[in-house]
Amino acid sequence: MMTALATVAAVHRRNNDYLIDLSCEQNTSCSSCASQKSCGTGIVSKAVGAKSLFWSVVSSKPISEGQVVEIGFPEKTLLQSAVTVYILPIAFLMIGALLAQWLLVPYFKLGELTVIVSAFISAYIGIRIAKHKAHKLEQASAQQVVLLRILGEPIIQSSNKGAN
Repeated sequence: MMTALATVAAVHRRNNDYLIDLSCEQNTSCSSCASQKSCGTGIVSKAVGAKSLFWSVVSSKPISEGQVVEIGFPEKTLLQSAVTVYILPIAFLMIGALLAQWLLVPYFKLGELTVIVSAFISAYIGIRIAKHKAHKLEQASAQQVVLLRILGEPIIQSSNKGAN
């Protein structure tokens, strides 16, 4: 089971339990990498910024807004998402290039530009399919998030310490 820390954004009372809205900033390892200034991934992650993820879980314990909790979700969903997002477009690109090379070029006497265009069109189709499947997997993973433990109260920093 994968774990992450999340902050309680809102708490809604339901009958005998609580519906808790959680937010979690998606972390990358780019901030601690020595090559972040020269790496394309590090530059892109700085430009795009942090992405916040949102979940809802049910708890029998009362929790207040701002508390930090530990959540868990199965690795299977994460691995399926990774395969879908990374492998599917590449597979479509390669299949499109191979089909163009084996079918279009010999039968229609077309050049390499046809293979390149076919590969890009196939990759675009793969990206669209991956996006659709990833959205479904994201919705399914939201159902599988479980609250593991409540870590503590939020840290409140006073701006006028010692001002008295």
